[in-house]
Amino acid sequence: MRARPAFVIEVMMGLIAGCLMSVHASAGGVQDADSSNLQIRLVTDEADAVMALLVKHKSGDALREADWLRLYSSEGYLRLKEREEAMERPFSDTDVEDFVLSDTLSAKMESLQNTLLSWTKADLRGAGGRAQAYLPPGAIIRASLYPVIKPKANSFVYDLGKDPAIFLYVDPAKSAEEFENTLAHELHHIGYSESCGATSIAQDSSLSESVRAALDWMGAFGEGFAMLAAAGGPDIHPHRFSAPEERARWDREVANFDADLRRLESFFIDILDNRLPKDKITEDGYSFFGVQGPWYTVGWKMAFTIEKTFGRARLIECICDRRKLLSTYNEAAKENNRTVREPLPLWSVSLIGRISR
Repeated sequence: MRARPAFVIEVMMGLIAGCLMSVHASAGGVQDADSSNLQIRLVTDEADAVMALLVKHKSGDALREADWLRLYSSEGYLRLKEREEAMERPFSDTDVEDFVLSDTLSAKMESLQNTLLSWTKADLRGAGGRAQAYLPPGAIIRASLYPVIKPKANSFVYDLGKDPAIFLYVDPAKSAEEFENTLAHELHHIGYSESCGATSIAQDSSLSESVRAALDWMGAFGEGFAMLAAAGGPDIHPHRFSAPEERARWDREVANFDADLRRLESFFIDILDNRLPKDKITEDGYSFFGVQGPWYTVGWKMAFTIEKTFGRARLIECICDRRKLLSTYNEAAKENNRTVREPLPLWSVSLIGRISR
């Protein structure tokens, strides 16, 4: 799936249908939802610059140095390049030029334009509010959001510690509602990082290295918390705005809850028993992400069960102190199991005891 302030949409030369459109405001490609605790800055300057290049190139006009300079000096492009270089991934202006001038991208021009315009109308404050509703009272969320048109079709969060940024690949297949859902999901990650840092296990010197490693990986259940927050509550399907195949995939993955919980339990016990070298812990831990694998589905199901049984405030306690998560889920599951034919699985008492000492 790591900035703040005035509303502006800029689109240089619009739709293929023949109309040219520009909407400008003082900050150039920036939209803000700014309040005391919610500071979201939507920066479209990279995508706007790519669209301007596409329109000019398709019309047959020669592209000049100033046209490319607009892209290369845009905030979104500079931060994207910074991130890729920090990850030691290839990223060159030449590769970007080849991408922008490709027939493949040219064929998508109108759909990209429509998608970008749709996304700029997103309810930033609403998305931020859904994220805040699953964080401690007074939680502060600050982030820059960059819709980007780039060679790699991935989205991610960057620089959580200093200047949180969310990069979302402009995908014409994603509706404005899906865009807002993804935004709320990523904003929850950012708010969690800022609001729950004081209870970080990294600051607890009493923990052994193996317990700290297990608890570190339990933080990946944050994907499930964010799914719940982005949906807006336990009674709303996490993929209500998604394509049918995405919703069906999620339902299939959730149906594996029992088996996936046991797989994760084995993973945690192997860590606690020092059976896995660090590189194997990393390999196995990342394998549980998948498209939306057990970190998402098991995390969501646990959060769902806790909220439905004990309320949201109790769930938020677990979000900020992951040592409470498994035991609180077990309490909720036991309550649930009194009235259902298919009982929910429980985490082992031994595992809970080892991480709770």
